[in-house]
Amino acid sequence: MQNVMMTTAYPHQTPTSISEFTPSRQAGFFDSLKQPRFSGQLVLTNSKQETWFFYLYLGRIMYATGGNHPVRRWRRHIARYLPEIASKLSSLQVDLARLGNQDFRLCWEYELLCLWVEQQKISREQAARMIRSVIIEVLFDITQSMEVTCQLRQDNLLSTRLVLIDADQLINKAQKQWQAWQGAKVADRSPNSSPIIRQADELQKRTSPQVYQTLKQLLDGNQTLRDLSIRMKRDVVTLTSSLLPYIQMGLIELITIQDLSPPVSLPPTNPTATTPEVSDGPLIACVDDSPLMCQTLEKILVGANYQFLGINDPLRAIAILLARKPDVIFLDLVMPNANGYEICGQLRKLSFFRHTPIIILTGNDGIVDRVRAKMVGSTDFMSKPVNPDLVLSAIRKNLKQESVV
Repeated sequence: MQNVMMTTAYPHQTPTSISEFTPSRQAGFFDSLKQPRFSGQLVLTNSKQETWFFYLYLGRIMYATGGNHPVRRWRRHIARYLPEIASKLSSLQVDLARLGNQDFRLCWEYELLCLWVEQQKISREQAARMIRSVIIEVLFDITQSMEVTCQLRQDNLLSTRLVLIDADQLINKAQKQWQAWQGAKVADRSPNSSPIIRQADELQKRTSPQVYQTLKQLLDGNQTLRDLSIRMKRDVVTLTSSLLPYIQMGLIELITIQDLSPPVSLPPTNPTATTPEVSDGPLIACVDDSPLMCQTLEKILVGANYQFLGINDPLRAIAILLARKPDVIFLDLVMPNANGYEICGQLRKLSFFRHTPIIILTGNDGIVDRVRAKMVGSTDFMSKPVNPDLVLSAIRKNLKQESVV
């Protein structure tokens, strides 16, 4: 049997290959880190170059992340274990900003949990339950990989210790999940794959109208089996087993999809601006999930010698706005996962944006919307589709007022 015991040559040990990294070998490996009381980062990489990161303190696990879908995993577990946080994800960028100059890029998911515990938004017990479940999922994926290369990095430390976990208990739970996955005859498939309908007509013939409509709505190729299991509140093995006959007939296919964008990919290293800056005029931002709306404003504003910043992802909006600091912000009222009211209210809590003109955009020009927008601190209100003259007039008016303030 191959020896999986690690040497204590820290801080950056030469990578060591371990074949057949079964649960029993995983248990032996983590046990070998207890005696030297290792603290730091464990990096595991498989033959497909998928990489997982474990953070340890004195040989016990604090957190784990990485793999194909770390952001999707994080979002799923937030929805399952921290529903009160999941309902307010629009404030995520404000929370990230509050982390200040800490190196949250090392493990932003964990640093956010620490912040929420400190702010008493969640309890330490809630965070611990979520962390355990995240680690079990990571261990499952590693077990499916079988062969890994491992490396220890003693200098990559997490400062706050929410929970310290013995690996044995979680390895046993991950093993039971893996055995159930094997028992369902889907061991050659990943729960991180996404089901999509390939033969709609044939699938419709073989299912009831109600089942077909449900499948048509859910199997859009944008959600993994694990994502769907959380959304449908069903065990992922049961869900996959129910789809397996259609998969075997070729009516449904399991495909590989990308992870969601992490909220910490901030400009200027990875901006989501729709155009480069070609002017030295005031910077005008538009937060709208519609690329067409951003393109429309871009054409109007660039033609009038303004700089333009288009943001289509509302969950990253506040971080991008903090990094770029526009002079005027156009903000869509209705967007997926967030809305203009919430984002406007969060911006007004930040000292830099206390007086920045924020113009709400909406297709529903109702008095209730106008009153509510005013209550959360909006400066102005504009109906869609926008009129170029009204856009430029609103900018000039609000920039003039801002200079007076």
